Amino acid sequence: MDEPKTKEAQYGRLLDYYKERGLESMGLMTSQAWYDDPKRLTFTLARYKFVAKMFAGRRHVLEVGCADAFGTRIVVQETQRLTATDFDPLFIEDARKRQNDRWQFDCVVHDMLGGPMPGDFDGAYALDVLEHIEPEDEDTFIKNMIAPLERDGAVILGMPSLESQEYASPISKEGHVNCKTMPDFKAVMQNYFKNVFMFSMNDEVVHTGYHKMAHYLFALCVGKKEHL
Repeated sequence: MDEPKTKEAQYGRLLDYYKERGLESMGLMTSQAWYDDPKRLTFTLARYKFVAKMFAGRRHVLEVGCADAFGTRIVVQETQRLTATDFDPLFIEDARKRQNDRWQFDCVVHDMLGGPMPGDFDGAYALDVLEHIEPEDEDTFIKNMIAPLERDGAVILGMPSLESQEYASPISKEGHVNCKTMPDFKAVMQNYFKNVFMFSMNDEVVHTGYHKMAHYLFALCVGKKEHL
């Protein structure tokens, strides 16, 4: 029987990839998003692209709260080395199963409330994590996250805005215990960094528009304060 062929020769590479390694698979969290609300996955991946472009060329980047680490590959594409962490072993096991040789990164279980991550990093980020941290644990979380960061390293934190929660899905609202307005978010991060730059996001578009109409917020922080 003849081998299947595409009508345009350049697409034969698709079949070659399929025969060599099968189809790429989603993770536990991204699979659920793709089934329940496909467009939401594009928003998540756009957040990772923002981090990737801001951290392009960084030597060693730490991701905190990677979940299934599906979007992590986008940051790996732009950085020299990446270590992804999550406190839930189920997600780390899922992420490790989907690793491949082309897009390698370290993937480890670590609870940031239990202590800093061992290592030396010039960048760190956490997307959709801080809003899950109880307010009384926030200081511990941030201090432990930035402890292994070089003095001139950079941090990016991203979270849904407090104003957006009126429109959040039930599964999102259930874990959101610490959403903030942009001014409050900036004030918190200024406790730890000399320079905090705020960005708004609606759907997949990052901008500097009116923060009360933003669904999502980024804090880009540089210049860790001397006492930390």
